[in-house]
Amino acid sequence: MKKVIIGLASLAAVAVIATGCASGGSSEKDSKTIKIGANLELSGPVSAYGTAELDGINLAIDEINKNGGVLGKQLSLVDLDNKSDKAEAASVATKLATKEKVVAIVGPATSGTSKAATPSVTKAKVPMVTPSGTDDTVTVENGKVWDYVYRVSFQDSFQGVTLANFAQDNLGAKKAVIIGDSSSDYAKGLTKSFKDSFKGKIVDEVNFTTGDKDFKAVLTKIKDKDFDVLYMPSYYEEAGLIIKQARELGITQPILGADGFGNDKLVDLAQGKNLNNVYYTAHYSNKSEEKKVVDFVAAFKAKYNKAPDAFSALAYDAVYMIAKAIENAGEATPEKVKDELAKIKDFDGITGNITMDKNHNPIKSTLVIKLENGEEVSNTVVKP
Repeated sequence: MKKVIIGLASLAAVAVIATGCASGGSSEKDSKTIKIGANLELSGPVSAYGTAELDGINLAIDEINKNGGVLGKQLSLVDLDNKSDKAEAASVATKLATKEKVVAIVGPATSGTSKAATPSVTKAKVPMVTPSGTDDTVTVENGKVWDYVYRVSFQDSFQGVTLANFAQDNLGAKKAVIIGDSSSDYAKGLTKSFKDSFKGKIVDEVNFTTGDKDFKAVLTKIKDKDFDVLYMPSYYEEAGLIIKQARELGITQPILGADGFGNDKLVDLAQGKNLNNVYYTAHYSNKSEEKKVVDFVAAFKAKYNKAPDAFSALAYDAVYMIAKAIENAGEATPEKVKDELAKIKDFDGITGNITMDKNHNPIKSTLVIKLENGEEVSNTVVKP
């Protein structure tokens, strides 16, 4: 379903005056608003990510507009549902860039949909900032940097290395079992990174496919093997069920996952009593005592009556990065915004201090969060 949210300044100013950019976004030089697009998973299997990101986007836009907007103009948002589907994500990207003529696009949330949308934004020459697409090939593929694609999140290779080192150095692990998702680019990238970095023995590696619900056969296969940690790079939907079924089968070893664990749905699916000795890499923690995070959490709770998650925080940062790029460019044109996104340096975001590298990836720290009874009990900062 299409939903259009208009900035606070003026409904009448929404009409965008095209500037002859045949396939790309409009410069909106003559408009009183600057239009930004959101290409998000608002329905479908990973809708929890997309809806959380939309909350973060709307909060950021509200704040920016209340503080005078960007270049004296209010930001307006066009958010479209990609239904957690790759083909739909590509179609939505084209629609936002060519019909809605947005200056920049936030999203998609996942690596697969982000990669699917890349040809569309590249052809239309409109920059896209994925808050949470972590696959290494989202921004660089076969040695080629995608000019119009940026991200706020760290890369899977960084997550995989981080978790392999954490397993060895912090948990003393020498033997690991991997349960991967053979149908997910995200899981395959994380698995490769972990295997390349883990100095111990990979005792076994088994796979499932996205959408599976019953993992007892897979878990029974590995249950009696000798291993120290279970590495499970997957999204919350399968991860929650696997953790629940693993604990019910008596598998007690520490479970390591990536940022795909970072959603409250994980607790709903796994149940808190089963979420012990579980660790995952994260972009952000609500328990941070940094003032900017405390203020963000308070503002988010005031607007939505709930606490934000990492996906809301990443999307919030994405909007502020785009606003910064527009401000630095001095004009709201896709080409200028694209150029300025590449120059982002020491951006003081909720998810860390961000400097964009030559491959359009942020250089920033990560966290490894520990869960006990479904609650965060510690977070360890890991620097790049």
